[in-house]
Amino acid sequence: MAIDPKEFYDALVGEGLDLFAGVPDSLLKNLCACVFGNAPSERNIITANEGNAVGIACGYHVATGKSAVVYMQNSGEGNIVNPLLSIADPDVYSIPMLLVIGWRGEPGVHDEPQHVKQGKVTCTLLETMGVPHEVLDADDWRNQLASLLGTMRAESRPVAVVVRKGLFGGYPFKAENNGALLSREEALEVVLDCLGEDDLIVSTTGKTSREVFEIRERRGQGHANDFLTVGGMGHTSSIAFGMALGCNANVWCIDGDGSFLMHMGAFPVMAQKMPANFKYVLNVNGAHESVGGQPNVAQQVDVPGILRASGFDDVHEAKTVEEIKAGMKELRGSAKSALVITTHQGSRANLGRPTSTPQENKYAMMAKISAMRQES
Repeated sequence: MAIDPKEFYDALVGEGLDLFAGVPDSLLKNLCACVFGNAPSERNIITANEGNAVGIACGYHVATGKSAVVYMQNSGEGNIVNPLLSIADPDVYSIPMLLVIGWRGEPGVHDEPQHVKQGKVTCTLLETMGVPHEVLDADDWRNQLASLLGTMRAESRPVAVVVRKGLFGGYPFKAENNGALLSREEALEVVLDCLGEDDLIVSTTGKTSREVFEIRERRGQGHANDFLTVGGMGHTSSIAFGMALGCNANVWCIDGDGSFLMHMGAFPVMAQKMPANFKYVLNVNGAHESVGGQPNVAQQVDVPGILRASGFDDVHEAKTVEEIKAGMKELRGSAKSALVITTHQGSRANLGRPTSTPQENKYAMMAKISAMRQES
């Protein structure tokens, strides 16, 4: 038995929780689709990161006396620790809110490597932070929710529900079509065509890294040149920056717009110390595609302008194969430059996942970099 997302949404709204904020999650994609389809747009804020959502919930409560719903994957617990403990906690401002957390990596349930540790500590971390919580049960969720909201109001504190895989039933959601000519995988094929055997890649989490892995597999090229950032959304650029500081090879950061937005403050800092071998390529499709296709704001803001204002000297834009090739050529020959590629949503139904472990990936890449250093 699964919970009907609309029934759950109606129950929350019926309890006076009428503001939703957070980052979409694959286990919550049907609930997120329901919120997107039913809540007024100004009452569903898809935030840059989960800590932003907690901050919004704090401000909303002070202004209205109401409580907000903050939704996230359990990986987002790391982003909420500071605002949750230093602002919302009963020992500080005592702000009531409901956290809805998708439980990736639940012990005993098969999941990808990046979710294993998060899954082990999901409930323990909530306990450590003093957040009353329940693992939702499809048969008893109404009583669990009523009990938690009672605690939330009586003690004026954050509470949480933890959502297992498959708990919510289906809810229709149609991703927006931006009219772009290329898919992300088609664009990645062109990007990789422009790279040599000594070029290194750091690719962002989600489908981007999966597609990079599969392209390499099809070409029989191996994976020693690629760091697949399977977790840590928003930190791809920082990883690539650190790698560029530590070696002489060109390091091509292949980022996504959700990742770019999540920790955008890193870019002005990096730009001031950016080595010439750091090459930034950003895919913009306006969506959190890996977790259901919920939109982000990347296509409503001037992303190239943000990069320029952050300190990038040249930002090239591309929508076609030829424009990507021209942009890659420009990046190779210049410093402090970026390439912004606009693509549409959509990926192959049979898109696989990396078959090597993160540690195998790491050691193969370290050996590759070491060998290149010795050759030079």
